[in-house]
Amino acid sequence: MNGWRWLTGYAYSWRFILRVVIKALVLFVLANLIFAVSNPIPLLGHVSVYNWLIPGRDRLPYWESNESYNLGIYSIEAMFSSHKISQPKRSDEYRVVVVGDSSVWGILLNNNDTLTGNLNKAQIKVGDKTLVAYNIGHPVMSVTKDLMLLEYALSYQPDLIVWPVTLEGMPNSKQLDVPLAQNNALHIRSLIRRFNLKLDPNDSRLVDPDFWGRTIIGQRRALADWWRLQLYGIDWATTDIDQVNGPYTPRANDLNADVTWQGFTQEGSFQASDIALDVLKAGHTLAGNIPVLMINEPIFIADGRNSNVRYNFWYPKWAYDHYRDLLAQTATAEHWNYIDLWDSIAPADFTDSPVHMNPHGSEQFSVSVGQTIIDYMNSKQ
Repeated sequence: MNGWRWLTGYAYSWRFILRVVIKALVLFVLANLIFAVSNPIPLLGHVSVYNWLIPGRDRLPYWESNESYNLGIYSIEAMFSSHKISQPKRSDEYRVVVVGDSSVWGILLNNNDTLTGNLNKAQIKVGDKTLVAYNIGHPVMSVTKDLMLLEYALSYQPDLIVWPVTLEGMPNSKQLDVPLAQNNALHIRSLIRRFNLKLDPNDSRLVDPDFWGRTIIGQRRALADWWRLQLYGIDWATTDIDQVNGPYTPRANDLNADVTWQGFTQEGSFQASDIALDVLKAGHTLAGNIPVLMINEPIFIADGRNSNVRYNFWYPKWAYDHYRDLLAQTATAEHWNYIDLWDSIAPADFTDSPVHMNPHGSEQFSVSVGQTIIDYMNSKQ
């Protein structure tokens, strides 16, 4: 048999078939080489069905669940392109960017019940403009991760930055534990070097794909995630569901007696250099003339077993009190706009962690933040 006769009735020789296969392989290899060298993933991230075919999301993509029409993704470009912050800024809009951890993102909260949702419902007036808050919080505690997201958000012309923080996101040792930071090594290294942060740019937790990892094959997960984010958009726009708020385990009220924190004891304590105060300073430097409101966010205060030595299952009292002192001293020395709301929310208004609030607690928190913004703006007039 000299060749194959397919549906067309033409005979194809083995030599012809071999040439086709070789050409296909050459094109495949060439495409992977070009892909690896050009690194088009960031550019692809700017291509999105959001904000033109369907509305932008109220918060950054997170939460790996088909039922929530959402997913975790590492492309910062794709995350922001799917978010409503990428819409053009209106002339009557006072744009507020709120960056932070899972409490800002709103674990177990609908979008309207988050800090930004409540601020937007309040219809706060700033002169002849209306305050519009954008939620760029992202779960997992690390203020370095916050700094990376804040840097990107500055291109969207914010008028004010609101940055709630807590001690759990401050240890230097935990800054690079976050997958979103690990998989954006170029961004993180740039921040470390620009601001001389107390972090190692060669830390082994930072992900550096080899040449194979930068090819189409190596980047197939990133490509699939980008595509899935677009597909989920239609269902999300129809349902407004981006997380499934099912049953949860309430935060512990009875605590263990251990009073160490991140390996530190009260006697040895930790110094200002052991927590990421330099990252907060870098955020203010990045912001430039854009005002920053720094907030020590509310925490759950237990009253059960061992509550005489611990505030909750994260914080021994000595460690948290020491952190509050260090943060307040830094804020004063750096002339930050700072407010400490650590004990402003009733214990009953916390859900599954020391910083996650129910709708009532979130509303109370937003009232305090909103009034602080109003007071600050009035002081500038």
